[in-house]
Amino acid sequence: MSYNIGSGSRNVGRNTFEFGRTYVVRPRGTHQATIVWLHGIGETGSSWSRFLESLPLPNVKWICPTAPTRSVALLGGLPSTAWFNVEDLSNDSNDDVEGLDASATHIANMLSNERDDIKLGVAGFSMGAAMTLYSATCRALGQYGNGNRYPINLSAAVALSGWLPCSRIVRSRVLVSQEAARRAASLPILVCHGQVDDVVDHKQGDKSAQTLRASGFQNLTYCTYNGLGHYTTPEEVNDVCRWLVARMGLNGYGT
Repeated sequence: MSYNIGSGSRNVGRNTFEFGRTYVVRPRGTHQATIVWLHGIGETGSSWSRFLESLPLPNVKWICPTAPTRSVALLGGLPSTAWFNVEDLSNDSNDDVEGLDASATHIANMLSNERDDIKLGVAGFSMGAAMTLYSATCRALGQYGNGNRYPINLSAAVALSGWLPCSRIVRSRVLVSQEAARRAASLPILVCHGQVDDVVDHKQGDKSAQTLRASGFQNLTYCTYNGLGHYTTPEEVNDVCRWLVARMGLNGYGT
């Protein structure tokens, strides 16, 4: 069963980012983990809530926020729901750190309300996957891109068909701190990508996984799928469920 809990906003710098409705899928069993699921560009939190209800993970609570509506350079400046602004998907594009930090803060605020005994995770598809990997790097560094403290102890991060924002500086920032390197090494990350993705090229998935590993994220699993485009398949979904059960210590699979 899912329900929505209204909307919210977050002030960062000189802009105010208005987030849309948040949808929550309650656990059907014993609540062991809470995972924020992040949608792709142009979608809403409800785009994935029904899908998440169908997963054989009865002990997971899913939180599905909706990104702000903003002008997106990749879409020629047209407004769309997006976690941050993006010019293009090349490694040379400018990263919207302000937008990334605003969304990462919004996500962390949602997880901060969970009980101390609940394991916490972030997952997403496409731009939501990019936002997931940015949150993972914030966890390792212990801070957002603006230097403010990152408060959440993530237990898992899952990125489907996405890319790694700020990839040019992640390695140098993580490896200069022993504490950041320790956190990076201990954080389980799953990166999945289709080999015929015509929206986010599979080379972006390869590059993201390589950069994360080179930056000290040793507990990283990278899965690629022949014939998979910019969508999910039962094979990929099963891999995600099994991985979450194993890495987060969840009871039961398919029960």
